[in-house]
Amino acid sequence: AFGVFPFQSSCDKDVILNILSVLTDLLSLGTGRRIHYVISKGGSEALLQALATAARTEPPDHGTLLPLLRLLARVGQRDRKFGLKVQKAEATDIILSLTRRNLGHHLHLIHCLWVLRVCASNVTTGTVLGINGAMELLLKVITPYSKRHVRTVRAAIGALAALLKSKSNSRRAVNRGYLGELLRLYQDWHRNDVSNNYIYIRRGLLLCLKYITNIQLGRETFLGSRGMEILFTSVQDCLSCKNLDPIITTATQILRKCYPKEHLPVVTVRSSYSFPLPGNAKAELPCEGSEGKWLKDEFSDSESEGEEEAEKDQDNEDVESKEEDYDLETDVNKLRSRPVLDWPEEELGQYESLCAELSQNFQELEFESEEKKSLEDKTENLPSGPSHFIPSATSVKHPNCRWRNRSVTEMGPDPGEKDFKIPLQSWRKEEECLWDKNDEKRDIAEEAQDKDFCEEEDPARSHGFALCCLPKDASWYKKVFYPHCEASINPSPEGRLESSDMVRNLLEKHRGDIPFHSPHFYAARARCVKSIPGYRDLAFPDFWGHQPPPYSKPVLERKQGVQRDKVLEDVRRLIEPGDVMGRTVFDLDDPSCSSPGAPGCLTFFSKFESGNLRKAIQVREFEYDLMMNADVNSSQHHQWFYFEVRDMRAAVPYRFNIINCEKLNSQFNYGMQLVMYSVREALQGRPRWIRAGQEICYYKNHYRCSAAAGGGVRRRFYYTLTFSIKFPHKDDVCYLAYHYPYTYSTMMSHLDILEKNRNPKKVYWRQQTLCQTLGGNPCPLLTITAMPASKNRDDLEQFCNRPYVFLTARVHPGESNASWVMKGTLEFLVSSDPIADLLRKCFIFKIVPMLNPDGVINGNHRCSLSGDDLNRQWLTPNPQLHPTIYHTKGLLYYLCSIGRAPLVFCDYHGHSQKKNVFLYGCSIKETLWQAGCMVDTAVITEDVGYRVGP
Repeated sequence: AFGVFPFQSSCDKDVILNILSVLTDLLSLGTGRRIHYVISKGGSEALLQALATAARTEPPDHGTLLPLLRLLARVGQRDRKFGLKVQKAEATDIILSLTRRNLGHHLHLIHCLWVLRVCASNVTTGTVLGINGAMELLLKVITPYSKRHVRTVRAAIGALAALLKSKSNSRRAVNRGYLGELLRLYQDWHRNDVSNNYIYIRRGLLLCLKYITNIQLGRETFLGSRGMEILFTSVQDCLSCKNLDPIITTATQILRKCYPKEHLPVVTVRSSYSFPLPGNAKAELPCEGSEGKWLKDEFSDSESEGEEEAEKDQDNEDVESKEEDYDLETDVNKLRSRPVLDWPEEELGQYESLCAELSQNFQELEFESEEKKSLEDKTENLPSGPSHFIPSATSVKHPNCRWRNRSVTEMGPDPGEKDFKIPLQSWRKEEECLWDKNDEKRDIAEEAQDKDFCEEEDPARSHGFALCCLPKDASWYKKVFYPHCEASINPSPEGRLESSDMVRNLLEKHRGDIPFHSPHFYAARARCVKSIPGYRDLAFPDFWGHQPPPYSKPVLERKQGVQRDKVLEDVRRLIEPGDVMGRTVFDLDDPSCSSPGAPGCLTFFSKFESGNLRKAIQVREFEYDLMMNADVNSSQHHQWFYFEVRDMRAAVPYRFNIINCEKLNSQFNYGMQLVMYSVREALQGRPRWIRAGQEICYYKNHYRCSAAAGGGVRRRFYYTLTFSIKFPHKDDVCYLAYHYPYTYSTMMSHLDILEKNRNPKKVYWRQQTLCQTLGGNPCPLLTITAMPASKNRDDLEQFCNRPYVFLTARVHPGESNASWVMKGTLEFLVSSDPIADLLRKCFIFKIVPMLNPDGVINGNHRCSLSGDDLNRQWLTPNPQLHPTIYHTKGLLYYLCSIGRAPLVFCDYHGHSQKKNVFLYGCSIKETLWQAGCMVDTAVITEDVGYRVGP
């Protein structure tokens, strides 16, 4: 057939028509495969040449032209280079000329418009058409509003939308006033399409507006033409009809894009907390001036921003965006490099004391064990602390007057370790409470004698801890804790009850039925924690403990259209600001702005261990905008949140918007819920973190951050996590968190309990301090294995020669699930389970349960106090800035230097966008494949032993 093209004068017209008819039938009946075959054989070029030949005949032969145009439109849709071929064949003028000549003949015109739309799909060709007057021509077809020749109007709007994908065409359209005409035309169609028969025309006009507003000039003109109000009003009219979803979705996209961009309502995007770094090291923070001038840079010439938004916007709620996986290194040179020794090999001897199990004196061990037994017998009749038995383990007695931070299996006091005392108090009402005023002086005296209980502790904090959770005016609280003397309760000036009274009454109510948890141990450990804010409050869930939920809960089923509804509620603030309050009710940067207990608003608080909430703004009566604090010495990494809220009404849906999230997407879009803890529920015997929140979604908002203010990162967008919660009780105190919190004090008190309750005849347990963190907190190192079967030489040799397994966790503070898995690991390893017993007999477990204590304590998401991601410091850690990584690496090198390289090294993490359980191995190839890097891995050879662990 193509051999006949271009038309020769000798060709019979009927032959040509027959060929076109056959081609049309073949392509209409066939699949896309057949069209691609035609394209590969030069079909597009042949048809364009035929069109040029037919158009030159006078008068034009429409009997030939119409099937030609139909074929061109069909083939051009599948030909990615069709626009370029049109230019090469010099057919743009021909197509425009045919369109002009057929303005009065709608059957011929619609065929021309189909081809025009396909040509405009190429931006360059579309720009040429725009320069030659194509947009003016199309506006003549679609204006004024008329329901005559609807098919022609629809085709013309489709062609105009294709032309407006070109930025130069969009700019030309704005300068010539076409945007206002399109808005008026859209209003006419919206008002008159009562039966919703012309949805595609209305959506086509919205697409024209969408492409125009991809440029800054278009967005400004749209706002000046009251486009936000027009579209918002029209969307409200459409919400009741499900068939109008295409219109609602497109209009919502335009509204989101054109919403005026703003700074976050904070003084600076940098963290509210800063920490002076040792030596000459300085936190790399942007200077003040760089943040002040970004508005001009960001908003003056940001046409590309609109186009980028159009491409990347999460408008389809079911489409999951692929985000860079921060846990995968993609630099091949770094992946190939081997970690180097950071100090002279002769200095590795400092780690010998951390491997005392290799030279254990079991004679002294036996003597020490007998000494402890004698101590237990003497203290048997004293008030006992709570018992926490390892599942299936034999009951053992627990001393209650003095507890040491060193194992009874040690051969003697380690010079690098410190002892401390915790007087274990009675659960019974008549016994003294941990913070009883009568005992405060005695406790302080004991602490002074034992300087290592809380080294360099601030005296002002040594006995000033309070629970920050219970409201002074809640009648239910008075009835629970002071049933006989409600009138005697005297709130402190800050509105919080005296700590000693509160704690005493709390502990009397505690049932002691939470496995592996003691409020006494937790409070004692929390008093020693060193934080940047100098925490003086305990979060109730961490102090009280929690039980696992009684049943598993499925992921939340997402309601269709919830994201669209939330975006429209946000737009309503701009269109109808009458009910917007804008009242700051909590602010870390300016405590005077906070209004605790103000009528009609919730009270927020986050200055406790692992807490993170920077600011809370009451938007409407039951809606709040919240902002997370950036990691210390950083302006990024907003994801982890943990805060207290009180003074709520029961069964009222409160909407919370966390407006400074940074990740492109989140599991909150795919069924994940946040967690909530109710103090009242806990005091009624149900101390649980539960999954909570409805109408949850995660989407890009109108807040922006400059590259300078954002630490040089180009990502300038913030995202909103929005959710609604109905609190179960009035005037309750609830805690909301990204995931089940696991604080540093929780870990330390858990280790205390595990050591106290293990079977010392079977379990070798040694807890030491690996190093002090940058913030001055001890980083614990655990050694767990089985006691030797006897003191025979063979058994002792087997004990010393067991291979090592090295486990670490929580290098990223926001990944609290890593700590929960580590908690289960530790409980299992010291249990009487036969498999655990076998593991202990086969291996020596070296465990660093928390690699980033400072980050966890101060509510960071990813970094340490230095503002660095510690998981990126393994190659060359700095001993001052990254001590936990430096000394973990040093210990590993020491083990290698004595021929005891670990059989397995496993680091526990969490992941914000993946579900279930998975493992990363030490494989360059797998890393590059998973990260989607286009690197030739055929030349890379590696050990496939990483596959054994999983």
